[in-house]
Amino acid sequence: MKPRPALAGGLALLVLALGASTWAREVETPLAKGAVADRVLVEKAERRLTLFNGEAVLKTYRVALGREPVGPKQREGDGRTPEGSYVIAGRKADSAFHRALRISYPNQGDLARARAAGQPPGGDIMIHGLKNGLGWLGRLHTTSDWTEGCVAVTNEEIEEIWEAVPDGTAVEIRP
Repeated sequence: MKPRPALAGGLALLVLALGASTWAREVETPLAKGAVADRVLVEKAERRLTLFNGEAVLKTYRVALGREPVGPKQREGDGRTPEGSYVIAGRKADSAFHRALRISYPNQGDLARARAAGQPPGGDIMIHGLKNGLGWLGRLHTTSDWTEGCVAVTNEEIEEIWEAVPDGTAVEIRP
């Protein structure tokens, strides 16, 4: 007896949903306890954030970016993630997202570019976890770029990054 199309479709959808759920919750190798990063590299095209200590890679994370990820941030509200050299300028434990590390955007070049265009540069660019209450999404959040210009990781990942990245750490964001 052949399976009915509706039953086969429902079964395929169930298998797909279970697979996505398993992938989203898959446990990755944790960052070594006590690891300290001296540099953060964000590669926008690869949707990747890497923590370094010297030349050694400590860990790499998959990220979601601003909803308009191509090109550097030009102005407030453009949905782009900036490109350039910055530092971790502080922490926000009470963020609307699960923890947030503030990036020192805008730098002098960003300010000059925005001034020349007669536009406000924007601000509040951060590396953060998921919106409060949505932590259950896990890695599913990386299936699209959804932030206003920030770099987003899972809640478990921001916990590791929060512990390993001191204020003042260099952050380079590449196209």
